[in-house]
Amino acid sequence: MAPAITETYYYGNYTPVGDILVMSICFVFLILMSIAYIANSKTYLVFRIQLAVLMLAAFASVMFHVLLAKEAVVSHNLIQTLYASYHSLLYLDLFLYIIYIKEQMHLGHNILVQMIIPSGGFMLVMVILEYLSIPFDWGFHLKDDGTIVNGANLFYIAYPVLCVVIFYLLVRYRKTIYKQVMRGVFGCTLVSFFILFMQEYFGQTSYTVATFLFPELAVLYLMHSHPYDLEMGAIDASAFEEMIGDQHRRKHEMVLMSLLFIDLDEEGKQYPNGIKEVIRHFTADFFRGAAMFQVTNGRLVLVADKVKNPNYENIVNKMLNAFDEEYPKYRLPFKIVILNSIEEISADREYVSLIRYAESTMKENEVHYLTDKDVNEYRKQKYIIHELQDICKKGDLNDPRVEVYCQPVYNISTRSYDTAEALMRLQLLELGKVFPDVFIPIAEEYHFIHQLSLVILNKTCNRIRKMMDEGYQMVRISVNISALELRDDNFCYDINRVIERSGIPFGKIAIELTESRSESDFMIMKSKINELKENGIKFYLDDFGTGYSNFERIMELPFDIIKFDRSMLIASGSDQKSEMMVSHLAQMFSDMNYSVLYEGVETMDDEQRCMRMEAKYLQGYMYSKPIPIERLTEYFDKSI
Repeated sequence: MAPAITETYYYGNYTPVGDILVMSICFVFLILMSIAYIANSKTYLVFRIQLAVLMLAAFASVMFHVLLAKEAVVSHNLIQTLYASYHSLLYLDLFLYIIYIKEQMHLGHNILVQMIIPSGGFMLVMVILEYLSIPFDWGFHLKDDGTIVNGANLFYIAYPVLCVVIFYLLVRYRKTIYKQVMRGVFGCTLVSFFILFMQEYFGQTSYTVATFLFPELAVLYLMHSHPYDLEMGAIDASAFEEMIGDQHRRKHEMVLMSLLFIDLDEEGKQYPNGIKEVIRHFTADFFRGAAMFQVTNGRLVLVADKVKNPNYENIVNKMLNAFDEEYPKYRLPFKIVILNSIEEISADREYVSLIRYAESTMKENEVHYLTDKDVNEYRKQKYIIHELQDICKKGDLNDPRVEVYCQPVYNISTRSYDTAEALMRLQLLELGKVFPDVFIPIAEEYHFIHQLSLVILNKTCNRIRKMMDEGYQMVRISVNISALELRDDNFCYDINRVIERSGIPFGKIAIELTESRSESDFMIMKSKINELKENGIKFYLDDFGTGYSNFERIMELPFDIIKFDRSMLIASGSDQKSEMMVSHLAQMFSDMNYSVLYEGVETMDDEQRCMRMEAKYLQGYMYSKPIPIERLTEYFDKSI
């Protein structure tokens, strides 16, 4: 967008330097844009057309002024045509700017009708009038003797009108664009006005087209640039997504190499001295035409075109050998994933997610070539994520995709089954039954776990209500809760609401929790347990003996039952000393009025040993595998 133009048409007041500079800058822009991996969106296409139009306008200006100086030997109609073309191209550039704003701000159909179509019609009329002025001599024209007649300058009409439309859209819809970007565009526009003012002040006509260039420079830098890391040669994550989309549209096959520096994959982490230079070497010296992208702070992805690198497998091996030579200098834990482009993944631009999935199954300092099995497992995970997301979105506490299984718990003192543990399963259309070890980590990572717990709790409460109505003796059923759920401010409210709606006593429900290592999570856990226990809900400490146990913290938490993990049961069977140690631990808890439950009881020997080790409850395959909750009636007794 440029300020208004006032011209005197004498070659002595014009130098082609300004217009030649505009053509050169536009050409340089186009070169840089060809290697910048900018998305081929509609706005980007409009922007490129703007640059081309500006180049043509500058060329028309140069030719007009050159031929004007030679009007005695050149057709006057040709000179006037160049003049009309020069102005018409600038009109077109302004109109394209209006279209660009509409697309970039995602303005609706009403703007198309109210502003774009009228502006386009106005521009077309002005262009027609510019060319009609040639035969009718009402605008700029040359007399037969070479005298210049300025006539009516249509540019003074077209330019202000189109500028008003541009400024109206920018101001009216300014909230749709980041404030700093808007300031940048306006600032560059003010520079354009200043240059035009100085041009008028000194009686020049050389830099009119140049004034159109500055706002477009702002647009390129602020909205379409992807700066390289000069030390590493890497481009940012958004450029990676755009390049993948572009390569997919062109149906180019690619090879991708991902390098994750595990210890550096946090925002703000600094690379050791010299390593960026090494990475730059890997970017430039192996694959032909490859590009390196820094998709997270510690994750770099190198992408190369297979057509340009037919021996890509040999190149990959050379790079890995070179990496092995450099590794001893830095010894940073890493994971490397190598894969070929995949149609489905390219279409959805999901390479980062696929690579992260592959990394989750890898050990440190491992190189992994992605296989079809990996991709199928990723698709499976993606489907599970979609289903979990849908379950949470619908919020149906009776969602049929979430099934409740239970494992009965044997009460030694009553020699009967009067408690059970509720366990979660998913029943999905495309996968069938999905077990907790598959979907629970996903649900926790994507924050779906609380809704699943509420579904299980609701279904468990409803089944307890039904069994109570039918006269079955039931002390309680426990439900597993992730420690992550406790961070939710509404956790206690949600749990209380579900139990209360079912109409069962709160004491019929127990919550199983694993111990937290975090001090902040421990305080939250303590607060939530105390709040829920006021209503009578019982609490189990799950998986005692697995890796981390802080007795001081356990004593601070008002648990009712301590569940000894099967690993403790196995350890107790290794020798007498181990059995004595586990037995003393159980005795200590029993003396402090905790009930002890042993998990994973599978044999008569396990059972006898647990009874010697202060057991009150036993759970395991010896008594029952997990069964649908509807089958609990096979184990529980009815009141006489």
